[in-house]
Amino acid sequence: MDSQQLLDVSSNLLMSGFILLLIAIVPLGLAVKSNKKLFGKLGIGITYVSFMLQLGYFITRWLAVKHAPVSNMFEFMTFFGIMLVGGSILIYHMYKQLSVWLFVIPVSLIIIGYGSVFSNEVSPLVPSLKSNWLAIHVITVAMSSAILSISFATGIMYLLKVLDVTKKTISSRSLEFVLYCLIVVIGFIGASTGFSVTTEPITLDHIDVQGNESTVIYEMYPLIVNENEQQLGLVTISNKIDAAKLNSITWAFVVGTLLYIVIRISTRKSLSQLLKPLTKRVSANLMDEISYRAVVIGYPLFALGGLLFAMIWAQIAWSRFWGWDPKEVWALITFLFYAAMLHLRLSKSWEGEKTAWMAIIGFGIIIFNQVFVNLIIAGLHSYA
Repeated sequence: MDSQQLLDVSSNLLMSGFILLLIAIVPLGLAVKSNKKLFGKLGIGITYVSFMLQLGYFITRWLAVKHAPVSNMFEFMTFFGIMLVGGSILIYHMYKQLSVWLFVIPVSLIIIGYGSVFSNEVSPLVPSLKSNWLAIHVITVAMSSAILSISFATGIMYLLKVLDVTKKTISSRSLEFVLYCLIVVIGFIGASTGFSVTTEPITLDHIDVQGNESTVIYEMYPLIVNENEQQLGLVTISNKIDAAKLNSITWAFVVGTLLYIVIRISTRKSLSQLLKPLTKRVSANLMDEISYRAVVIGYPLFALGGLLFAMIWAQIAWSRFWGWDPKEVWALITFLFYAAMLHLRLSKSWEGEKTAWMAIIGFGIIIFNQVFVNLIIAGLHSYA
């Protein structure tokens, strides 16, 4: 097969895996609610087939593009979501908890769906990406971030189990806000898909801070624009921030908030109240243990991929190990945060709810680094 045929096959494999993963939620949910082995075996089987199809996508795309398919937002976020499923399979074999899959899989679907809104077109690599260390560094980061993200799902499960979500406390409101943020990501996927289907992108003339003229493309109707661009937007911001990408995030919050309001009005329940019954048979202590174990496995992998391998690649690409690029700074923040989490767990006995909240905050830092830093803040990693 030629490259285009391989790309077509890889796209079909990814879509098939995505659909099967979505279907797997049904038998897994029935297994958790009814505790019947038949539903559990069906959910396990579908999840395994889905994961194999997703790995097939990754391999065939690698063969088609002739390099590791982790060089742009579509490829990285897709691989991140796939590795999240793979990490959950590892945790399942360690603890035999189907309920963890029931919370991890939706997060994986959201991440893969988020990645799908970006272009999947193949483009030549920039010179700094033409290195084997790209594959080593980015693949290790994606794998470690996925394993660390499992602690986010189990942290949510722990809090749903132990908190009285019917009472308006700081903890219950904070948990509801976290779930709302997931709905915002779904809103971004919906808004991006909706605009791509119904309208053409808008191109505006742009003058950067050095006075260079160029054009910028808005995939969604511009609510926010940079200075010196045509005044279509409601808000004008500095040229130091990518207004087109910030505009997309703004639309995500608009659509996500509307979706959240619809859910609240139609069900007359908070998201926490809707999800709490799924943790009825969950052991809070076991969820705490899994959260800790996921960090113990993921943290050293992130140290290798996010710092050591990254510095080797930086030396090859830019002739320096460290340059305080925004991406590098946030990788260091992620490393130090999880180091602090493990230290507090081991020396100060921070367990239970404290571990759950730190796992959630850690996931927020990972997503901020992989999404906001890449898309909003100008730096050497902006090509991703």
